[in-house]
Parts: sequence; C-alpha cells; structure tokens
Amino acid sequence: MTETQDAGGQAPSENENENENENESPTGDTEDVDPDEKAPRIINRVLQVAENIIYCLVSVVLFGAALTLLGQAAYDLVTSVEDGVAAAIRDVLDTLLLVFILIELLAATRETMNQRAIVAEPFLLVGIIASIKEVVVLGIGAKEDLGKDKERFESAMLGIGTISFLLLVLSIAILLNRRREREPEED
Repeated sequence: MTETQDAGGQAPSENENENENENESPTGDTEDVDPDEKAPRIINRVLQVAENIIYCLVSVVLFGAALTLLGQAAYDLVTSVEDGVAAAIRDVLDTLLLVFILIELLAATRETMNQRAIVAEPFLLVGIIASIKEVVVLGIGAKEDLGKDKERFESAMLGIGTISFLLLVLSIAILLNRRREREPEED
C-alpha cells in the first residue's frame, strides 16, 4: 500500500486532498483552522498588499522627482552660466544635494519594504545629507556677506555651528545604530 492510498487500498479523491490543504496551518501541520483566526489572516494579507502598493507609489514619486531635479540641474548649469559660474554651480549643487536626499529616501523606502520594518540608518543618512546641504548653502551665502553685512554673516555662522552640531549627533546615532546591529541578539 502506498502513502497515497487509504486503508481500503484506494487513493483519496481530489476533493479530499483540497480539504486537507485548506486545513493546513502555515507551518504545514494539518489542523482545523478556526474561522475566527481566518478573518484576521485575510485582513492582514490585504493590508500587506495595500502597504506594498503605497510603498511602490511613494517610490515611483521619489524616483520621478529625483529624475526631474536631475534634469533641472543639468538645464540650470547650462543656462545660468551667464550669471556667473560660481552662482550657477551653487544652484546646481543645491539641487544635486536635494537629489541625493530623494535617492536616500527611496533607499529607505526599499529597505522598509524588504525588512517589513522601519530602518533607522537610511533616515539618519537623509538627515546628514540635508544638514550638509544647508551648511554648503549657508557657507556660500556667508562668504558673500563677509565684508558687506556683519549681522547676516554672524547669523550664517551661528546656523553653520548649529547644523554642524546636528551633523555630529546624527553621526553618533549612526555609529550607535551600527554597533547595536552587530551585537548578537539576546533571547
């Protein structure tokens, strides 16, 4: 007698196989699935699909925005050189740093989808890139105000100092996060 035959020597019908598969738990055990447990599983699965769709839409928007900004940066570089190379490069650098922020957000979205949890490091990197962007913009503005407007220059220096402190805090947060990820999990 083979494994697929019952005690009477007959193979089970297709309907009997289907009924057995319906009662299998996710671990492969054949047990009766309580109808009260089936509804939450279905709702959970529907919510997971909806979540993935939203993450995909967010990713598409971020990608489109980054691509658009990249094109705008190239266009600005070519067309605004007449106003001065330094000003054109400052504007393009500002735009490109924004593109990096969008790309890091896209990476954070991808990691969230893959791990089914919010991952801190990509968001910390976005904060670091945004802070660097502001330091660059404030630094260039401060250079222009150096001999002209003492109050604006001092304000820019205070802003650069504050953002630099934020950069230090974000860097320490990434370091601590990486150390925590390397530690073995305790049960």
